[in-house]
Order: sequence, then structure tokens, then C-alpha cells
Amino acid sequence: MADKPIEEMSFEDAIRELETVVTQLDRGDVALEDSIKLYERGAALKARCEAKLKEAEEKVAQITLDANGQPKGATPVEGL
Repeated sequence: MADKPIEEMSFEDAIRELETVVTQLDRGDVALEDSIKLYERGAALKARCEAKLKEAEEKVAQITLDANGQPKGATPVEGL
């Protein structure tokens, strides 16, 4: 999966790979150079996940607005 471009990954694919990266880094048995590459990929995966969550939040916000652009009684999701 590490060969797939991050910008083409779904949220689910990105989070799964991010979990793998974190596990590998936590083990501490990866060479320094490989650790740096893993960390960089992990940072990019994290950014992808955040972007996909932001997209989802914006879609939900659009769904919960009435014809005048006013909220339909929905409450904002904290932390997104």
C-alpha cells in the first residue's frame, strides 16, 4: 500500500497506513534513514486524513443548511 499516492487514498486507506507507520516507529527497530522516511509519510498521511475529515464536515454542514443558508437546528461537531 505504501506505493499508492497519498492524494489518491480514501480516508480509510490513509488511516490504516498511518496506523502501520506509527506501529513501525513505535517498535524502534527501524533504521534511522527509514524512520525519517516513515515519519515523513506519516505526516503526509495525517494531513490527508485531516483534509478528508474537513471535506466530510463541509458536506455535513451543507446538508444541514436550509434554503437561506441557515442551520436546520444541527449543532456543530466539536474538534473538526
